[in-house]
Amino acid sequence: MFKRTRFQNGSFRLKTRAKGDQKVWEFRYYVAGHRRHVTVGTLHEFPSESAVRKSAKVQALLLGANAESPMVGDRLTMGALIARYEAEEMPQRQSTAASYRSYLDCHIKPRWENTLVENVKVMALESWLNGLDLAPKTKSSIKQVMRVMFLCAMRWELTEKNPLALVRIKGGLKRGARPRVLEVGEFQRLVACIKEPYKTMVIVAGCLGLRVSEIVGLQWGDLNFENRTVLIQRGIVHGHVDETKTEYSKDHLPLDPLLVGVLLKHRERCYQTAEGWLFANPVTKRPYHQESICENHIKTAATKAGIEGLVGWHTFRHVYRSFLDATGAPLGVQRELLNIE
Repeated sequence: MFKRTRFQNGSFRLKTRAKGDQKVWEFRYYVAGHRRHVTVGTLHEFPSESAVRKSAKVQALLLGANAESPMVGDRLTMGALIARYEAEEMPQRQSTAASYRSYLDCHIKPRWENTLVENVKVMALESWLNGLDLAPKTKSSIKQVMRVMFLCAMRWELTEKNPLALVRIKGGLKRGARPRVLEVGEFQRLVACIKEPYKTMVIVAGCLGLRVSEIVGLQWGDLNFENRTVLIQRGIVHGHVDETKTEYSKDHLPLDPLLVGVLLKHRERCYQTAEGWLFANPVTKRPYHQESICENHIKTAATKAGIEGLVGWHTFRHVYRSFLDATGAPLGVQRELLNIE
């Protein structure tokens, strides 16, 4: 006869930290017959046992401790599901994880954290998403994060349905504004108005169509000047070195002799580091942060060059694609864009 697993609620005790006199809550529970104890917060954060028991961290721990209990689904909150997802399934890539956490903290948690998973309904989700003052693409990204979380919940046997499968977003994946594409002359004028090393970074962006995270992640060892190629191996976002966004990004790209010349001149004047970063900040000895370059240099150069509309790092990917279509080959793009007087 099947023996129903007993649902455990765990227990709490207040203890004083070894260093200092601050009191903290310690949560005690069992996993596979072994007792565990975890500090889950301070008395200041959770003034009562009832408050700490409702915390997402404790609820996530209980999910793991009661994995075989059929009672879990009846009391599962979105906060507990989010906490377990963050602990076990958050993407490893730093930039993706940062985006997911932003969607969770700014939008999903404030609305759904205290809602039971079984009470998250299709029409309520659809109304909430379409009511957000965000671009359709951003709404679709938020929907995707929630969809993935519900798929995890299904795999963990915490729910049998994924309401996000039926949710529709008005406007689909259309962008709020048409991407700005620079003409060759505009690109050349912008480059002429920007100082080094940002000038070389912009040239690389336009001539190779790389993401800015891949540009700041370049090292001299990635370049083969003899064969005139560059291998894209990593990206850097907010100072974190990470894998490239896609496997397709990890590829050898051809370099036109004009671009090789630009890079060799940059090597003569750039700040050298032990790691061999192409674009290292002399102050931090680490690669530059792309956001400040865009605000302080690219947009300023665009204004000086008389270029209207929004211009940023992604603009140069559109430039590359536009002239790739026109010339039919990457080297043709580079020659066209590098014909700067």
